[in-house]
Formats: sequence, C-alpha cells, structure tokens
Amino acid sequence: MTYRLAAVGGDGIGPEVTAAALEVLAAVGERGGPRFTVEEYPWGAEYHLRHGRPMPQDALDRLLGADAVLLGAVGDPRVPDHILVGGIVIRIRQAFDLYVNLRPVRLLPGVPSPLSGATPERVDMLVVRENSEGEYVDLGGRLRQGTPDEEALQTACFTRRGVERIARYAFELARARGRTLVSVTKSNALRHSMAFWDEVVQDVAGDFPDVRWESMLADAAALHMVRSPERFGVVLASNLFGDILSDLGAALAGGMGVAAGANLDPTHRRPSMFEPIHGSAPDIAGRGVANPVAAISCLALLLDHLGERPWAEAVEQAVATVLREGAVRTPDLGGRAGTTEVTREIVAALAATAGTRP
Repeated sequence: MTYRLAAVGGDGIGPEVTAAALEVLAAVGERGGPRFTVEEYPWGAEYHLRHGRPMPQDALDRLLGADAVLLGAVGDPRVPDHILVGGIVIRIRQAFDLYVNLRPVRLLPGVPSPLSGATPERVDMLVVRENSEGEYVDLGGRLRQGTPDEEALQTACFTRRGVERIARYAFELARARGRTLVSVTKSNALRHSMAFWDEVVQDVAGDFPDVRWESMLADAAALHMVRSPERFGVVLASNLFGDILSDLGAALAGGMGVAAGANLDPTHRRPSMFEPIHGSAPDIAGRGVANPVAAISCLALLLDHLGERPWAEAVEQAVATVLREGAVRTPDLGGRAGTTEVTREIVAALAATAGTRP
C-alpha cells in the first residue's frame, strides 16, 4: 500500500524533527510496511516574511490531495504567534473539520518524570480535546485600540453538534479501552457555555451505560492529574482546557519532547494532521539536539489512523525500546545524544522488532 503524505516542517526545530520522522517512516516501507510518497512544503515564518502570509492561497487545495499531513512546529520570534498558529495550524484544523485532537499521555519505562512516585501504570491516559470550537473560533475583536479605554472581546462558541460528536468519540474510546472517562468542565463559573457542555455530555453518556465517567472542574483536574494521575483514563475537554491539560500531562510523561498529537477527521473525508505538541524551540534550532521522539511517535498515530495498526505498534515498540534502554537520549531527557543519533537508534530498534512484517 502506498499513501501520499504532505510534510510541513515549519519553523525552528520543526524541519529537524520532521526529517527524523520521515527517516523512520521510510524504514517502515523498507521493511515491508506501507510506503509513502512525500510532498514537502516550506511554509511557516520564512514564507510569511517573503510573501505576507504563512501559507499560499491554494495551500488547502494542495493538502487535500494527501492521505495525511505531518507538521513539525510553527513559531518564530520575528512573527507574532497568532499569525503563524492561526494561519497554519488552526486554519487547517478548521478548514478540514479536524474536530478531534488526540493527545496520548503515557510515561514510558526509563523516562524520568518530575512527578514523585510516577510509574507507567499511574501515568497512562488519552486526552480527547474538542478541536474546532470553544475559545479558538476567532469570534471577537478589539475596540478603541491604543487608548486608555481599549477593550478586547473573545467569545467562545459551543454547538450541540460539536460537543456531542467529541463526547461520543471520547466515550467510544473509553469503552474500547475499558477506561474511566473524565469530562472537564467549569460550569460553576461559566454558567452558559460549560453548563451547556455538561448537559450534552450527560445526554451522550446515556448511550454508554457501561462506561464509568465523572465530571470534574478544570482546576480540580489539574490538581488531581498531579496527585493521582491513575484516576484518568480518557480525558474529555474543550479546546482551551484540553490544550492546557495536555501540556500538563506531557510534563508528567517526561516532557514536551516525547508528546505526540493528532488532529483527526474520524470520517476520513479529509486528511488528518499529525504534529508533536511541542513548540518550535528557536533557542536550540540548528544545533542538532532536538528530541525527535514526539515527531516519530506521531507516526504511530498516523499509521493507526490509516488502518496500519501493526506498523503503528512496531513504531511504538521501537520508541519504547530506545527510551527504556536509555543509552541514547537527547539533553532534555538527561542524555548527550543528538537528533540524528536518537533517530538512528529508533530505526535500528524498528529493524530488530519488525522483521519483514510486524
């Protein structure tokens, strides 16, 4: 099977970790797995500085021809963040209706965690973040800019259709994995939007009587993720809360360098986009020390979404093997190896475990 992949390296360390992921993906094909024809697009800050926009006008049409999109990272001190994130990440998410943002939070053996007493059994959850509505829909504006009376208004948008479909996805995931679901809310203060969220989630829960679930305030969820992470199996959250809590989860699981993410269209009508949840880290860009694990782990999510589960597991196992052995690690995980060395070890581990077919 051959798939078409659109690769957008982006900014900072984005091109470096994307290149590492593509090297691993090529190794999958060389060992009897699915092959990918890759079209690389140089979009991001440099493109914006030359053309006045982070992507060309026909960017979405180009991406529609792909089976999946791999994004490295966006962010550059020369360009305001909202221009790059809004012009690339959010634009693709909303245009393709990638309403599921899936972020695994899993502490792998051998990876250090800042949480005292953390073990792989205690830190193992999936954050299901609503990815198309909430606070990120760009409703609002600014009045009387530059004056002492300046005002800014940002309006969140929640629809029954949007909340219901993300809740249903999360409940189905919790059922399939036999895990408890926690719905994150703040309805004690946001009595319109989050009270509505609670009502819709409650309605959907009625179709899943076999799934244990609870509703938890966002601030309490942050507390309990640190104190008792084993309490969380599937975390269902709105766009903003899911963004914040998945970063907290990444810290518990060893840092942003190991945290993968997926922006999914479960209907497969449009290409889904896969990206590490870390930023562009311009302070270490070009030094060859960026951790490629998050970007490589995105391949497991990508392959799984395309129906290539055995090869997704092979990539997961290769990453886990290298991290467990601990001989080759980047500085963020306490090691001295560079991006190239870690990538080479993961490719070798893939060769050792995959054979000709997982």
